[in-house]
Amino acid sequence: MKNICVVGVGYVGIITAACFADLGNKVVALDIDQEKIADLKNGKMPIYEPGLKELIDRNVEANRIRFTHSYEEGLKDAEYAFIAVGTPSGVDGEADLQYVASAARSIADHINEGLIIINKSTVPVGTGDWVSDIVREQNPDAGDFAVVSCPEFLREGSAISDFMQPHRIVIGSLDEDAADKVAQLHLPLRAPIVVTDLRTAEMIKYASNAFLATKISFINEIANICEDLGADVLEVSNGMGYDARIGSSFLNAGIGYGGSCFPKDVKALAYMAEEKGRHPQLLNSVMEINTGRRAMAVDQIKSLLDCDNLSGKTIGMLGLSFKPNTDDMRDAPSVTIANLLLKEGAVVRAFDPIAMEEAVKQLPGVEMVDSPYKMAKGCDLLMVTTEWNEFQQLDLKRIKKAMKQAILFDGRNIYDPVKIKQLGFRYRGVGRGYNGR
Repeated sequence: MKNICVVGVGYVGIITAACFADLGNKVVALDIDQEKIADLKNGKMPIYEPGLKELIDRNVEANRIRFTHSYEEGLKDAEYAFIAVGTPSGVDGEADLQYVASAARSIADHINEGLIIINKSTVPVGTGDWVSDIVREQNPDAGDFAVVSCPEFLREGSAISDFMQPHRIVIGSLDEDAADKVAQLHLPLRAPIVVTDLRTAEMIKYASNAFLATKISFINEIANICEDLGADVLEVSNGMGYDARIGSSFLNAGIGYGGSCFPKDVKALAYMAEEKGRHPQLLNSVMEINTGRRAMAVDQIKSLLDCDNLSGKTIGMLGLSFKPNTDDMRDAPSVTIANLLLKEGAVVRAFDPIAMEEAVKQLPGVEMVDSPYKMAKGCDLLMVTTEWNEFQQLDLKRIKKAMKQAILFDGRNIYDPVKIKQLGFRYRGVGRGYNGR
């Protein structure tokens, strides 16, 4: 059993804290947002993630996890301090490290001899060295401590299983003893452990996310070509995925990626490259293709409705979160598309199983309804923007009957075009070739 402090109770922080507690450690989850800490103490989660509340409740009852807004309390007896605060995009795409710096200074003020500070946040290459300098500058009497990089590779919606059953653990440090201790902390996960230097570990995180984003933009580019040539991108990606050199993951064509990681991490990596005089052509193309998918969706809607503008048209949106099984709407394609539709004069209605509370804040001009059937009433077109499994179980006959025009734009390719057409819908998918027209 180890004593762990996790700084930040956002997505990465609360998952890290809960899972390390479930592995039998004593964990303190720390955040300066007193409202979040009060909510956690009352059993209210700061995010939606399947299984998280049950995990937290179990470990609170076992006295393995507690919550505080005090660094003094959080770091008392701590052997490890994870920094898991936000690193949002800055004005030029650079990672904003103000929260990392603040956490490092606060840790320095209450540091224990031999403390291992672990960067869990996604941070630019070189941040580990910078954190070490901040701690030493803030507290010249800090004594012996180490800074280690241990990037996260969690997917929203499956974060707990990703933590508990990781593909690999990446540990970066120039201190062999500290790296070994962090490796020992992760041994119960029984995953391959990659030990390298700080900067290489930080780069592994960015390179991984950039590659996955590239796969998404690649298959969306292929989808565009499929539409023009009459091929079906679903069958194309399926055929590609059997090749072990390619793999089937992240080859789902649609309206593009969103969320808290891919958009900001690709931007940040491109920024780092440009700062060093490089021209990141591929990364720029990945971002350009992804952004273009959103505007293209609006053009396709206008084409389906055979109009130059959408004034007077009512569009229904199925799904708002950037992906299923989360309420996260950060950089969600739905937000951009909804705003473009509103700008075109459309009336926009929307339904999401989980993200409605957050959507009200981000999309005040959109009418939020509490069921997909209410949403469909009087709609000229229905658009699938998030691939929630439950949308595949909808009574589409009832949906069709409620709509003004039976037009379905499947932005995530969750439906069988033949079956949808048999129900009397006019259907359009993404890159579906003959079937999608």
